[in-house]
Amino acid sequence: MALRATIYKAQLNVADTDRHYYGSHALTIARHPSETDLRMMVRVLAFALNASEQLAFTKGLSETDEPDLWEKDLTDAIDLWIEVGQPDERRMKTACSRARRVLVYCYGGHASQIWWQGVRDKLVRLDNLSVVSVPVHAAQSLGSLAQRAMQLNVNISDRVAYVSGDSGEVMVEPEVWR
Repeated sequence: MALRATIYKAQLNVADTDRHYYGSHALTIARHPSETDLRMMVRVLAFALNASEQLAFTKGLSETDEPDLWEKDLTDAIDLWIEVGQPDERRMKTACSRARRVLVYCYGGHASQIWWQGVRDKLVRLDNLSVVSVPVHAAQSLGSLAQRAMQLNVNISDRVAYVSGDSGEVMVEPEVWR
């Protein structure tokens, strides 16, 4: 019998002064059995940093042809494809051919730097690809905010995200690698 996803609920309030976006989102997050709290919370952070009414979680790890998050337009074309982790170069090329913009959020510290050095030169022609690194200490602190029912407030100013929840606060200063 296959293990089922664990369902998390989050009330996410986003105040993004950089993009002039202010909104509340009731999120239902399916955490795959192989996924950690840390990775799940980086997905939530990616949602907050790109929040819009059209942005949605996908089947993620359960579906190999879908990203972790995406934003589609009214014609079902993919405007934004978001991956979390260290996808291989083939997956990123496929994503860039299917979506207008592709964002990768990596969070593995030194391991992410090694991954990026290994794939960077192979992806030079992908003009619609951006890679963002979440500092490992911030990602770990985000993971500690995970609860089955969460109230999260994210304030974004000058490219820094201040995430607060019932069990603490985290400052995340993502580093844009590309």
